[in-house]
Amino acid sequence: MPHVKSHLMRAYARQPVSFARGSGACLWSASGVEYLDAISGVAVTSLGHGHPEITAVIAEQAGLLLHTSNLFQIDWQERLGERLCALAGMQRAFFCNSGAEANEAALKLARLHGHRKQVAQPQILVMENGFHGRTLATLSATGNPAKQQGFEPLMPGFLRVPYDDIGALRRMADESPNIVAVLIEPVQGEGGIRVASADYLRELRALCDTRGWLLMIDEIQAGMGRTGAWFGHQHAGITPDVITLAKALGNGLPIGACLARGEAAELFSPGQHGSTFGGNPLACRVGCTVLDIMARDALPARAAVLGERLLTGLQGALKGHPQVVAIRGQGLMAGIELARSCKELVGLALEREHLLITVTRDTTIRLLPPLICSEVQIDDIVARVTRLLSPGESPV
Repeated sequence: MPHVKSHLMRAYARQPVSFARGSGACLWSASGVEYLDAISGVAVTSLGHGHPEITAVIAEQAGLLLHTSNLFQIDWQERLGERLCALAGMQRAFFCNSGAEANEAALKLARLHGHRKQVAQPQILVMENGFHGRTLATLSATGNPAKQQGFEPLMPGFLRVPYDDIGALRRMADESPNIVAVLIEPVQGEGGIRVASADYLRELRALCDTRGWLLMIDEIQAGMGRTGAWFGHQHAGITPDVITLAKALGNGLPIGACLARGEAAELFSPGQHGSTFGGNPLACRVGCTVLDIMARDALPARAAVLGERLLTGLQGALKGHPQVVAIRGQGLMAGIELARSCKELVGLALEREHLLITVTRDTTIRLLPPLICSEVQIDDIVARVTRLLSPGESPV
């Protein structure tokens, strides 16, 4: 196909490949080349590509009803809300279209919570290297100056502290009387696959209880079984006040959710928030089907087993590698931090190994394989990454 000038805005640095179809953990380019997908569309297609049950449900529901708006009751939305709340220990759900929108809802809940407490200028604690989206509010909450550059002035009302540092949180609490909530990822995905310790999350829960803050957990990348539990914070045995979800909830169909319990669940009143497309019958029926498949096939537990295999394999294969600083992860979220910038490895992995990876924070290879991978495919990912980091080895 001859090259034509693109009419798309240059918001992405795209790789020079276009995929025509997918099945399970594999993708095929328009020219028929097979690739192994180790990123799942950035933690989205956890059930893999072309899942027959998802395909059938989309086709059936598309022929029945796509959209009515939230002016009316939507039965599939009610069902999905009930099921998610049961899994997460929450009471109410708000549905939207993306992770950034889910976090926007959470931030508005925090502001409402603050004003209910007579705090005129409420502040939200967020983490260094955190990532919560690219809207102006979620970008302001994000701890990455490179992503914020050019979009100033950012929204006020955010205080930033180091991740996984309870002492820093306590010091900030003593210094800042207007804090009303904390927003945190249980595993920082864009931040380089950094896992918050269970003790830290438990102490954070206790601090929020003592101070009357909302504990808001961003599970957009870590949630839906990827870490080996339904939600990443469950490894610490805590229950947040607010949880945000998206990505794997629709296995590629856009859907996001903000879940809440207690006072936070009752903060919104009609007219204070909304979404034209959020929670439509198609997206919510697919979300219910995703939950069906994940529960039936015990995929959160499978992610724990496969994740251990992936991390153990990488640690064994790359032990003593002069460029490897650390190998981190939880479940099927793995990061290989190098002692140098390594953005070029994304293109080299495609070309040499026919492997899809990402690089985050400039120095960390991020792996997010589908939860339906076979053990052979996990071992294959380890082998291809090892060859990628060992010049002179034969590519596939």
